[in-house]
Amino acid sequence: MRTRATSTGSALGGLILLLLLVLAPTAGARATGVSDAAAALKQGPVYVDPGAAGQISTADAKALAQKIKDADKPLFVAVLPANAQFPPEDLFQNLRTQTGITGLYAIRLGDGFDARADRSVMSRDAVNNLVTSVRQPGADAATELNNFVDQALPVMRGSAPASWGTAGTNDSGVPVAGLVTLGAVVVAGGAGAYAVVRRNRLRKEAEERAALDRLRVVVDEDITAFGEELERLDFHPAERGADDAMRGDYERALDSYDRAKSLMGAVTRPHEVRGVTQALEDGRFSLAALAARRESRPLPERRPPCFFDPRHGPSTTDRTWSPPAGSAREVPVCAADAARLDDGLDPVARTVDTDSGRRPYWEAGPAYGPWAGGYFGGGMLPGLLVGTMLGSMLSTPAYASEYGGGDFQDFQGGDFSGADFSSGDFGSSDFGGGGDFGGGGF
Repeated sequence: MRTRATSTGSALGGLILLLLLVLAPTAGARATGVSDAAAALKQGPVYVDPGAAGQISTADAKALAQKIKDADKPLFVAVLPANAQFPPEDLFQNLRTQTGITGLYAIRLGDGFDARADRSVMSRDAVNNLVTSVRQPGADAATELNNFVDQALPVMRGSAPASWGTAGTNDSGVPVAGLVTLGAVVVAGGAGAYAVVRRNRLRKEAEERAALDRLRVVVDEDITAFGEELERLDFHPAERGADDAMRGDYERALDSYDRAKSLMGAVTRPHEVRGVTQALEDGRFSLAALAARRESRPLPERRPPCFFDPRHGPSTTDRTWSPPAGSAREVPVCAADAARLDDGLDPVARTVDTDSGRRPYWEAGPAYGPWAGGYFGGGMLPGLLVGTMLGSMLSTPAYASEYGGGDFQDFQGGDFSGADFSSGDFGSSDFGGGGDFGGGGF
């Protein structure tokens, strides 16, 4: 069995070999293919091939690179000539393989433009929408690329690779590295490996803390609201007419309330919040059953909570609903929201804090994923949220592994993954002349 030391040594050896390749002298060389573009992108976010130097000025390329570095995101931009050295077929997959870093890859090939991304960084639909929104036949490279970068940076996940900023770039975009001794490379390799691991760990911890801070506010509000429902119920186990079934419903509701408070008090990571909202959903159904028994009504069907606000309690029916600029879908709703929709009114939506103010939870970021997942379940939620901001996050393995509480695992943006990635994310593109190209399709 391979020991941990052997495994670490192999990983370090691979990193050293990678550093040797990256730091190999390139002064005076002219890029001639995908391997040169990949080597350049390991050292900086923007590569302009000498054969495409007329498409974008050196100043514009440097400004674009600085914008990406300042945002600390794994966004790679390549400006390439449409010639035999860069065949469109499998261009994205080949560039991603040789660069070996998870991220969002945008390529301006001749007059064509397209992009691909690892799903841990951005979903397929999001990439497709971004490319379509900036695609303008005849647009110059600087305008098109800046528009794409400006829209992509705020919504993509991950951080820039640690290898950026370790070497300068010359005017052609080909990295220039100083000559170093083998011993220096070995030292740098060990330090670099530690720096990458530490940086990724600190980044992940910071993201989780920020997500958990937002979740605590929302979940505490829900727990408080459920406690107030219990008080308004004013049920006494010994009251006239109470039977064992009613007392059982009431006991289960109290247990759910206590369990939700206990679980929330022990939460240390975002995905653990899912258990809290599951407990609250169980408790609200118990209260609905108790209310039906006290009023001699038929027991309610076990249904998911109201889509628009789980605090409304279990849904009673389904209604067709469309988010802004989204397609129609059936969602579970409470009786009050069903009546509002039937009257042409807006439902009463659960809003949460976002960077742009209070918004419906489905228009918020991934931090609210486990909150919604606990109420609706991981299998049901993607269909309800398709085409919304939160819904786009559900398709990424990074979301599922932490925010959604699933079992998926994947590299985070900016990590070295080599050729170990989903080739389907970087499938063939249909670059064409004059802006007639694939538009981000996978």
